Amino acid sequence: MAKKEKKKKIKLNLRIKRGLLLLFSIGIIGLSSGLFILYGPFSWVRNTLITTAMTTMSHQYLARWFFSDEYINKVLANNYIIETNETTNPDLIDMPDIDSSGQYASKYEKDIFEGVDENTIYKKIYVKGTGYDGYIIAIYKPEKVKLAVSSKLGTEGQTLKTLAANNNALIAMNASGFFDPTWNGNGAIPHGTVIKDGRVIYDYQDAQVGGGFIGFDKNNKLILGKMTKEQALAKGMRDGIEFGPFLVVNGKPSFIKGDGGWGIAPRSAIGQRQDGIVLFVVINGRNYKAGILGIDMVGLTEIMMNYGAINAANLDGGTSSALLEGQELVNNPISSSGSQGVLRRIPTAWIVTE
Repeated sequence: MAKKEKKKKIKLNLRIKRGLLLLFSIGIIGLSSGLFILYGPFSWVRNTLITTAMTTMSHQYLARWFFSDEYINKVLANNYIIETNETTNPDLIDMPDIDSSGQYASKYEKDIFEGVDENTIYKKIYVKGTGYDGYIIAIYKPEKVKLAVSSKLGTEGQTLKTLAANNNALIAMNASGFFDPTWNGNGAIPHGTVIKDGRVIYDYQDAQVGGGFIGFDKNNKLILGKMTKEQALAKGMRDGIEFGPFLVVNGKPSFIKGDGGWGIAPRSAIGQRQDGIVLFVVINGRNYKAGILGIDMVGLTEIMMNYGAINAANLDGGTSSALLEGQELVNNPISSSGSQGVLRRIPTAWIVTE
């Protein structure tokens, strides 16, 4: 066999293996039973396969293997998210007042406040639901939340461990997505505008991912809004990125039809409660043997609402979703090929500093 033909066969086998991993994520294990599930009465399986594949982009061929473009477009038309056009009203947010009464209105409030005092910087909370698990970091001193950026921004991204080490971070979580036309990029070019310390340090206008500006103003309040960089700076934004979609703005959740059109995958998100406490959320996925598939926009919004977020936004997901405590990897990032503990090079990260 010619070398060129052999390489093509290896590449095709790898694509098939990666495709099967995604199919396993929605329970398609046997060929005959898989075909029944795909074309039978279980529409949620078809919807999940299509929205997940079409969102990952590198696996769009999976949906097109089984379904026509017409059917795919029909499914996508019934799974979408409509974000509010409101911009965050910072007057709705007060700075943290730690509840040390021991009386909690719900399990979620207990998770937030139990064992916490005025000296607590952050608390790690384990969360688990149907098909997912992950972590929430509740941050009680929002002034310690900063944006870390690659020291080679525009040329090369850096792993979350490098970004955390370079900024002496207590906690680090991935932030914006990045321009990656081949889906094998180096995390160099962040989608949209990046604001750091009150000035624009990068501006690439090709986000097209919903949402808008996600950032903290000089009063340490999370600001979400569809606005220009000039408007963001006028609102006093000190650190910000562009991404989305927005999940909650001014206490109002986005309207989500079906799974929101983003499928089920590992996710990262950021939010802030009315009392000022900041929430980092990182959800695991793609661990098919353990039944940890990931979460859709409905579930991610529910987590934020349950834990009291008045403003919340989705961040980059998939293999990029990662959480560090110091230099220790807290979650379990898994690539689309099944490799565990993978840290992609990324342009930006949200961190909690000393």
